Amino acid sequence: MMFSPSYMPFFGTLILGTFITISSSTWFGSWIGLELNMLSFIPLITIKMNFYFSESALKYFLIQALGSTLFISASCMYLTLTFISSPLILLSLLLKLGSAPFHFWFPQVMEGMAWPQAIMLMTIQKIAPMVLISYLLTYPMLTFITSLSAILSAMTGALGGFNTMSLRKLMAFSSINHLSWMLISITIADVFWMLYFIFYSILTLSVVILFSMFQAYTLSDLMKSNQINSSFNLFIPLNLLSLGGLPPLSGFIPKWMLIQLLINNKLFIPLFFLLVSALITLYFYLRIIMLFIILTNPIMSVNVKLNPMSSLSFFMSSFTLFNMFMLTLPLMFFMF
Repeated sequence: MMFSPSYMPFFGTLILGTFITISSSTWFGSWIGLELNMLSFIPLITIKMNFYFSESALKYFLIQALGSTLFISASCMYLTLTFISSPLILLSLLLKLGSAPFHFWFPQVMEGMAWPQAIMLMTIQKIAPMVLISYLLTYPMLTFITSLSAILSAMTGALGGFNTMSLRKLMAFSSINHLSWMLISITIADVFWMLYFIFYSILTLSVVILFSMFQAYTLSDLMKSNQINSSFNLFIPLNLLSLGGLPPLSGFIPKWMLIQLLINNKLFIPLFFLLVSALITLYFYLRIIMLFIILTNPIMSVNVKLNPMSSLSFFMSSFTLFNMFMLTLPLMFFMF
């Protein structure tokens, strides 16, 4: 479901709210940007009169309103009670992100969204809170809280994807797991999480475009649509493996760099939980891929009818080339 032109102003104010939050020099200005971002995203969720869309919009509004209330209340105490207000601001931002232990709303909101709104929630809506968290980490206690939330998010995102047939819930728990890598990278280097976020956004977009093309919301829907174009039987496994961080695909590159940073800073305990969660997350990606391998019916070459490449096929080919191009990147480290 694509956005009609009448919804473009809401998308513009959503981006504007993000820039206001990032560029503001005061907590009050950041709060205004967050509110503008939230109020612009709610009409985009309810783009069609539907019970599930309305329920997701209401849940999203209540959670974000609670986080905004906690944020503005704590920021008012910042000058007098800095020791108390700083952790409260951090907790409000973690609530807005959907990071563990405040993750309970994220899969439920994702479950009632269409794929275009879901990709916005998993990517664009994370930018402003993540930047504010990077501004906030000036005390060791705040760094400890962020690291603890990253460990909990890693295990929650890994274990939450078991025994679910919903693709939106799978992507929601995958997003929580990838959020843990970005949170732990903020505690080490402020800029590195942006690199991870760019890789994560491109790979998530490549997977969600395929799901949106097939209108697949469960594993059974995805299996029914695998006869549309045989080339997509390669795109989906390759993009899912890259999103899971399987070497030497492009999704492994930012994780490889972060592993080196964690080892250099002797953060072995967070590294252990992140690696274990990455292996578990890769399991439910492999579950989807195994269904493609087992249930895909081969077609005789004489019966194949070549379809003209559509614009979405071109984008999927571009994303696949991005994954294949990154296969050569590790060779550069050995050459120099």
